[in-house]
Amino acid sequence: MTELLHQLPSAMVMGLIGAVVFAGIGLVSGTDETTTLAPLTLLVALLGVPPAGVFTFFLAGAVAKHMTHAIPTALLGIPGDTMAAPLLQQAAMLRALGVPHIALRKMISGALVAAFVALPLAVLFALMLAPFGGLIASAAPWVFLVAAVFIAWFSAGRWASVLLLIPFVFLIVGLQSLTRKYGVNLSVSYFLGIAIGPLVADLFSILSPVERRRMRREGMSQFALAPDVKRWSGYFPNPLKVLDRQQIACTVTTAAVSSATFVFSPVAMTVLMGEVVGARIKHAYQRLTTVIAVRNGVTESTYIAEAMIPLIAFGLPLSPVAAGPAAPLFNAPPRFTVDAATGHIVNLHTLMSTSQFLIFGLLSVALAALIAYPLAMNYAHRAASFVAKKLSHEAIIATFSGLIVVIGLWEGQLLGLAVILTVGLFGGLLARLFAFNTGVQFMGYYAAVLSVPAIIKFF
Repeated sequence: MTELLHQLPSAMVMGLIGAVVFAGIGLVSGTDETTTLAPLTLLVALLGVPPAGVFTFFLAGAVAKHMTHAIPTALLGIPGDTMAAPLLQQAAMLRALGVPHIALRKMISGALVAAFVALPLAVLFALMLAPFGGLIASAAPWVFLVAAVFIAWFSAGRWASVLLLIPFVFLIVGLQSLTRKYGVNLSVSYFLGIAIGPLVADLFSILSPVERRRMRREGMSQFALAPDVKRWSGYFPNPLKVLDRQQIACTVTTAAVSSATFVFSPVAMTVLMGEVVGARIKHAYQRLTTVIAVRNGVTESTYIAEAMIPLIAFGLPLSPVAAGPAAPLFNAPPRFTVDAATGHIVNLHTLMSTSQFLIFGLLSVALAALIAYPLAMNYAHRAASFVAKKLSHEAIIATFSGLIVVIGLWEGQLLGLAVILTVGLFGGLLARLFAFNTGVQFMGYYAAVLSVPAIIKFF
């Protein structure tokens, strides 16, 4: 209890900062979770913030972002981030019916209900799997190899992603050998290179005359923004009144199911749960509004479960979210580390108790709800208008690029920056051409640093 009270102030402050920052980032269309959540969480970890503060910053940010990403998705017709892409079809249909505000309310309310359902269930499932944690930790090199192949197979790239693990792992191993010859041991730089791979690929594409002509647009982008409609009194609407009984039941059920299936792709689970629910509803309008609420709820539940279950039960990033956006919670050298040779783990798994994960997790969801939910419900129209008209995407890209450069130079000077560019360009092009996504790439990185030495030693 004393330790809990000691960490509570930093947890509240960092959770509040995470909720505010990512509620704003969620308004910017096309902002990928890995590119935004991962680097900022890594920065917070490296700054020495207490473990509970790092955890609440990440979780409150993830929950807040998956609420406000509904605003550009529903009102502007462009995905707020990667997880919002499966929501576009229903959002477009409801916008064509003239009720985008209804779509927005259902999406945000579904996310809030699912978050409060998924968090205690994730802790429960983690407790059920925890007895196997020691066995899995001791077999970490082989577990990561199997998990990498498994996650690659269930990604959009399928066989291409599985086979591309081989050259990608060789790239990581080769770069490690090169940098070690100069006495430079890198880890964060590889992580950042993977996280911003699509961004690096796009920046290099702009330098090519051929690609620049392909990317050129003849005029300014135009968006039709639906009128603002508010039908509730007060500042904080009740999500259980925004959703009807059927929608609440479907959201709760799919959140529970997707919380248990923590090893699958979050996007795949979002699509699958929506299809399962939609197939059971005949009325077109009810089907659209229910599916969009369920799918946005699953974006929350999968992120919470896929980060928390591996973190609590194993201390190893054995899910797409844990290996991607949540990776700094597991591995942020020199602060958090996973040593495959000795099986020694020093990260939030060892620094926080299960009860702390539950309490600070609920605190994170509550803070995100207090910040992002009323913001999205009351000011969605003004926020979407401001982002579309005033906010420069180039400024957002420049901000994150500057952050990446600073961290790369801090870890390995010019070699660190060169590794970020190399891994980012290679990974970004593979993601664009073969759907070799960042989650699979992160598992490839862990296979390179953990599994390859074990394989060499075995033979």
